[in-house]
Amino acid sequence: MASPNFYPWQFVSYMFMHADFWHIAFNLFALWMFGQAIENYWGTKRFVIYYFLTGIGAGLLHVIINNEPVMTGMGPQFIPTIGASGAVYGILLAFGMMFPNRRIMLLFPPIPIKAKYFVAIFGAIEFFSGITGLQQGVAHFAHLGGMLVGFILIKMWGLRNEQAYYS
Repeated sequence: MASPNFYPWQFVSYMFMHADFWHIAFNLFALWMFGQAIENYWGTKRFVIYYFLTGIGAGLLHVIINNEPVMTGMGPQFIPTIGASGAVYGILLAFGMMFPNRRIMLLFPPIPIKAKYFVAIFGAIEFFSGITGLQQGVAHFAHLGGMLVGFILIKMWGLRNEQAYYS
C-alpha cells in the first residue's frame, strides 16, 4: 500500500528536513568529522554524487521494508521519514573502507578504536535495532540502506583504501 501523498522527488527532499536541532546537529557533526576526509580523498564531484546516491538508496530501502501504514487512534497513518542519516551512514561506511586503520577517539568510553571496527559496530547496532524494533521512530533500515548503497558504489567504482596505495 503506497501513501497517496508520496512524490518521487521526496527521495531527495527528505534529506533536508530534520526532526529537531539535535537531529541536524548530530548529522552535521558526523558529516564534518568523516565527510571532509572522504571529500578530500575522492574530490568534491564524486563525494556529492556518492552522498546523494546513498541518501536516495537509504530512502528506497526504508520504503521497501516499511511500506505499510502504522495504526494510530485516527486509523492507518503513513509516518514520514526525514533526515540525512542514511547518507551520513554511507559516508561513515566510506570512511571505514577508505581509512580502515585510522583511529577514532570515542567520547564514552574515552578509548581509541579503528575506523573499521567503529563502522562495523554501528552497522551491527542498526541491524539489531531494526530487526528487534528497538528505538521506535528511527529509520534503522534507512541507515543500513545508506551503508549498503555506499558499499555497492565503492565496489562498482573500484575505489581502494589508503593502504592499497602504499603497499
